[in-house]
Amino acid sequence: METQPRLTDIGYIRDLLDRHGFHFSKKLGQNFLVNPSVCPRMAEACGATPDSGVLEIGPGIGVLTRELAQRAGQVVAVELDDRLPPVLAETLAGQDNVSIVQGDCLKLDLAALIRERFGDRPVAVCANLPYYITSPIIMMLLESRLPVTGITVMVQKEAAQRLCALPGTRQAGAVTLAVQYYAEAETLFTVSRGSFLPAPNVDSAVIRLTVRREPPCTVRDEGRMFRLIRAGFGQRRKTLLNSLTTAGYSKETVAAALATAGISPTARAEELTLEQFAALSDAIEG
Repeated sequence: METQPRLTDIGYIRDLLDRHGFHFSKKLGQNFLVNPSVCPRMAEACGATPDSGVLEIGPGIGVLTRELAQRAGQVVAVELDDRLPPVLAETLAGQDNVSIVQGDCLKLDLAALIRERFGDRPVAVCANLPYYITSPIIMMLLESRLPVTGITVMVQKEAAQRLCALPGTRQAGAVTLAVQYYAEAETLFTVSRGSFLPAPNVDSAVIRLTVRREPPCTVRDEGRMFRLIRAGFGQRRKTLLNSLTTAGYSKETVAAALATAGISPTARAEELTLEQFAALSDAIEG
């Protein structure tokens, strides 16, 4: 406990990393939290309890990990950078309910890892995600339908606005609708760029995705619906009639499907709700 405040002390962090010969990697998007108020708020927000487990992605030097360990029964942290486990062995010394898995979360079998490490415990995900790979990680977690109750993550503020946007608004994109299909998204609080070492060029925000038990709409072919969504938002200034025609559908097929789904032939992707995309997908199938 007494070393916890030191993990947000810049002087201590620099000394720690120097002793381990560690240098920040721009390629891995490494920015370590030094604001002492952020990690306790994240750990509380993810709902960790002594009866639950937490999967953390990218623990860094373990600032958030320690906060999670104080609340959760079991914490498993997946770290890509093979230089950091020795650092974590020092900063997490005495945390018997924490284990570190060295590997790429996008390549690991996370479902098997959760079964093996957590058993029947309810599990949440909590992480400070690298900006460059935010959406791929979030979509992997959701599309894999992992047995998790929620995902509480820090992301770039602009990404948070997009992930939590209301469908049908200008900020909404393809990822907005994909997230909405699997979870309920909300922005919890913002985090200034000065909260990190090194400081990034943008501010961040913490969001929470509460995983749905069932999707908010039914669709016969999820894959086709998401292909239509990506095609529509890929050329969002065009009407759906034109963007989907460019994507390979015949204009007659798209026009007929729009009419069947009750969607205007001049509608653009950003104007549609998830339910309307589901109806359009089913109509194109017909």
